[in-house]
Amino acid sequence: MQSTKIAPDTKTVWIDWDNSPHVPFFMPIAERFEEKGYRVETTARDCFQVCGLADLYKLKYKRIGKHYGKNKAMKVLGNLYRAMQLLPIAAKSKPSVALSHGSRAMIVAAYLLNIPTVVMMDYEFVQMIPFVHPALIIAPEVVAMDRAVKGKTRVAKYPGIKEDVYVPFFKPDGVIKDKLGLANDLIIVTIRPPATEAHYHNPEAEVLFKEAVKYLGAMDDVQMVILPRNEKKQGDFVKSQWPDWCHSKKIIIPEHVVDGLNLIWHSDLVISGGGTMNREAAALRVPVYSIFRGTIGAVDRYLAKEGRLTLIEKPEDVRRKIKVVHREKAKDPGQRDHTTLNRIVDAIEEAMNMKK
Repeated sequence: MQSTKIAPDTKTVWIDWDNSPHVPFFMPIAERFEEKGYRVETTARDCFQVCGLADLYKLKYKRIGKHYGKNKAMKVLGNLYRAMQLLPIAAKSKPSVALSHGSRAMIVAAYLLNIPTVVMMDYEFVQMIPFVHPALIIAPEVVAMDRAVKGKTRVAKYPGIKEDVYVPFFKPDGVIKDKLGLANDLIIVTIRPPATEAHYHNPEAEVLFKEAVKYLGAMDDVQMVILPRNEKKQGDFVKSQWPDWCHSKKIIIPEHVVDGLNLIWHSDLVISGGGTMNREAAALRVPVYSIFRGTIGAVDRYLAKEGRLTLIEKPEDVRRKIKVVHREKAKDPGQRDHTTLNRIVDAIEEAMNMKK
């Protein structure tokens, strides 16, 4: 995001990064608002490599709060505490709109300060905050938001999927192969474990994750890159479960945060227990297999119907459905359509003039 000279009476857009996928997603949105002459203030929750990814992209932000684990009571208390931490930041910057992709702490803080709130959503089964309703929900056209719409909340829709906002700006960089030690003659498989601390987690996904790693590990011509959601728990689990494969570099766990899109592009296929990496691969037309076992949302059903995503639903599907072959890679993805970005920015701009 480029810094520009801003007039004192300029409207401020407040963005909160609550999870790592929010960083690349909001980058072009923030840049578009800065180009329009708005001030952009960004806060970030220190968890799931959010800050590491922001540092990788050299972005400016205020680090506020952390993750409080999978215990439901601690989740609620943690969100309330972070909302209190956000209050003085927001009160000082006086934003015209609070923008997030489901940040509960931001929604509470903005509600208390009477700031119009815009919430991006692409999963219709997310748990909403009772009695606190955003001014606007923005979602893909394929997602019905009836469950989430309460009170005076309005809904705006955009074409495609949220990954269509930032994938058009992606440019491949082959340096990542050398940095990670990826072999040119092996089939590269990127794997993202399930989100075990999420409220929607189903333990069946962990069974599928282990089955996929064991299946691929038995193949001589395969090299896996596993991206733990947290180094301490999932990273240590992978190292303890498959120590020989980690030592021989059959399994690579990056030591630093990597550009997910770039890694996906240089992979032959992707297996993921989370929505964003699945959809990023689908947007880049890279073969992708979902081991997510929560309630399947409309976006994943849409991608599966189009043949851009394969759902792995039981252990035998790992061997039956996953095609472990080399992928022909073009020099450039060649997707430069900004329709989705433009539709979202226009909807947010309209929300700035809303009255609660």
